[in-house]
Amino acid sequence: MQEEGSVGFFGALLDGVLWVFQNILSAFINFGSAVSQPQLWLDWSDKQAVMRFVYYGGSIEFFFVVFTFFLILTIIGIISNRFLWRAVRTLEGVANTVGRFFAWAGLAMVLQQVIIVFMQRIFTRPDIVIGFGVPLQFDISWYAEELKLYNALVVALCATYTFVQGGHVRVDLVYSAVRFRTKKVIDMFGSLFFMIPTATLIWMYGWFFMWRHLIVPKPSASDTIERLLLKSRAMRWNVETIGFSPNGFTAYFLFKILLVAFAGMVFLHAWAFFWRSYLERKEGEASENKYLDKDTLGDGEEAFEGTH
Repeated sequence: MQEEGSVGFFGALLDGVLWVFQNILSAFINFGSAVSQPQLWLDWSDKQAVMRFVYYGGSIEFFFVVFTFFLILTIIGIISNRFLWRAVRTLEGVANTVGRFFAWAGLAMVLQQVIIVFMQRIFTRPDIVIGFGVPLQFDISWYAEELKLYNALVVALCATYTFVQGGHVRVDLVYSAVRFRTKKVIDMFGSLFFMIPTATLIWMYGWFFMWRHLIVPKPSASDTIERLLLKSRAMRWNVETIGFSPNGFTAYFLFKILLVAFAGMVFLHAWAFFWRSYLERKEGEASENKYLDKDTLGDGEEAFEGTH
């Protein structure tokens, strides 16, 4: 019985490995098909193209195209460390640029809250009008609920920026006690087996969650491509514009888009973190934080750098 169980386990393991290799090989065909026939999934005047986009955006095929691209870049980077450092600097630069821009949403949130208080308590206005010609006019409760969007912008689009800056809280039970190269192995393991799988799961659920609030009939993660193409006959845009209150914020679909953007940025930054950890392990302690673009408070503020 024990031998039969072992044979069954190794047989299932072999099938899993073969399945992965088959999908990696198929990724080249799928990528070539997508590039050579963009009208099949980018021409949104065709309802079937929209459904193909919905299906493949959360599909196994798309995952393995992206993962195969990561493998190819990693192999090239192992051969040429200079190329890999450029890739790291590019991805970290994207995270920093996006994060530094959308961090200003925090200031916008504070200013808007001040305006809301003034309009309610001092001017006793039920609404706020912004703009010239055709002004943007909404109830104050709309602007009050919109504050959640600013918070979501900071959380979703500044997460990888905060990671680059070393601002996330981490529980350190073993990490500080091990050698430098062991730390880098831990970082590499974490990026591959924690960051990438978590970002993939968030993307999978977030992708279909987003589209279920943009079109009808509502797509499902369990739908096959054939079923979605059948649904395309009755497809129409139905963007979510219902707020939690009668005069409340009416663009909650933006939160679904931000969830997908968050997952995509974390997934890509997992690549950068894996590559940086590999390069720092290979080149030694002298390469730690090499090319890292960290924020600084400027001259004379060194005492506060540790809390920045």
